[in-house]
Amino acid sequence: MKGARVVVLGGGVIGASVAYHLAAAGVSDVLVIDRGAEPGAGSTGRATGGFRAQFATPMNVRLSLLARERLRHFAEETGVDPGYETVGYLWLARDEAVLDALRAGRAVQHAEGLIEASEVSPETIASLNPAIRLDGVIGGSFCPTDGTIQPLRILEGYRAAAVRRGARFRYGLEATGLARGGDGRVQAVLTGRGRLDAEMVVNAAGAWAAAIARWAGVELPVVPLKRQVAVTRPFDRLPASMPMTIFADDGFHLRVRDGRVLLLWPSPAGPEGAFDTTVDPGWVASVAALARERVPVLASAPIDEAACYAGLYEMSPDRHAILGPAPGCANLYFANGSSGHGVMHAPALGLLLAEIIVAGAASTLDATPLRPTRFSEGAAFPVSGLL
Repeated sequence: MKGARVVVLGGGVIGASVAYHLAAAGVSDVLVIDRGAEPGAGSTGRATGGFRAQFATPMNVRLSLLARERLRHFAEETGVDPGYETVGYLWLARDEAVLDALRAGRAVQHAEGLIEASEVSPETIASLNPAIRLDGVIGGSFCPTDGTIQPLRILEGYRAAAVRRGARFRYGLEATGLARGGDGRVQAVLTGRGRLDAEMVVNAAGAWAAAIARWAGVELPVVPLKRQVAVTRPFDRLPASMPMTIFADDGFHLRVRDGRVLLLWPSPAGPEGAFDTTVDPGWVASVAALARERVPVLASAPIDEAACYAGLYEMSPDRHAILGPAPGCANLYFANGSSGHGVMHAPALGLLLAEIIVAGAASTLDATPLRPTRFSEGAAFPVSGLL
């Protein structure tokens, strides 16, 4: 089979973003392969489509602000509307410790230029989302420029724009290994249909990224984490303009999408490394009961059990992306570990990795804090329990 100068492993939104930005930078021979039968068959198609800049670390705020700027120009750049709707993110606090954590995060956000994020009182919360039962809620945080996006539209926009610039995508083709030369560099990607010679390889395989890194003898600290989504039947008593609403202490949150309500609540982590995307009926019953308690109008919104689903986050130890060349294998690049923020940060991560590959360093934003070697260097990010 015909190889490429750059072979990207993973045709989801991050892989497509990398391919587009490489092609836009003048890299004329980019090939993306994905074992899924069609675009969006992996984690991208299971994302709930939230977008926020309310994070607790400067790096994640910067990634969001860069991604937001790219989304604002996405349609003119790619020809596809990304579905970015500024309905806002509304965080709710039920004790002072959580409220203080939101305040600390907001100080970081303001320092990075997200000045529209603000503290909100229970009275303001009631006006922003009248459906929420406010028993025990003492305050919160709201950012009106946060909101929702359409993951599959973003994937299609980047894929189509990359193809127009000469990139190739092959779905239904699974990588099975990497061939390294005596100098330690990757020479080819091995697949079930033959060998693909490559000058450079990008690992954009999401929750499956660690196995690909091991093919090159590199340890990548990324593990899968199941996240389940309960979906109501069509329901018109919550408006499409309702903000993404999150109870910060236990992570229960909800949003409206396509005339239905998505209910999310972190379930206990399963065995580490388990690629489990089954839906637990007990969890569905529990999150539905919790939703009815906290959002009383949902008592008349039955769950569509056939529509409920689960996907996999790609978790890094410090909950931040891992971006850049692999240690000990200079022509293997990582775009992994976004820890649930991959779709929203894909416009930024693809651009930054393309700059690293083409020029040796990112110029739009200093991405060195995301370097793969930070864990062994003792430079990991602090882990926030909330943001």
